[in-house]
Amino acid sequence: VGRKARRLKQAKEEAQMEVEQYRREREQEFQSKQQAAMGSQGNLSAEVEQATRRQVQGMQSSQQRNRERVLAQLLSMVCDVRPQLHPNYRSAA
Repeated sequence: VGRKARRLKQAKEEAQMEVEQYRREREQEFQSKQQAAMGSQGNLSAEVEQATRRQVQGMQSSQQRNRERVLAQLLSMVCDVRPQLHPNYRSAA
């Protein structure tokens, strides 16, 4: 009976070790897949950031090119006052 109990205990320990090893392998596989997925998302965010930077630079250069023209246009509209009667105005006389 003692020998049978020892063998049963040894079999349980071996099974537990196999289960633990299998769990570690699956955990490593999961971690590697997760890192691969996160790596591709990291590349995607870098690409989005770079595209955003290019758009902002394009807007800034456009603003610099058109700044003087727009300011001159605004000043001419504000400073060129032409008094006239509104088309809906009716004289009371």
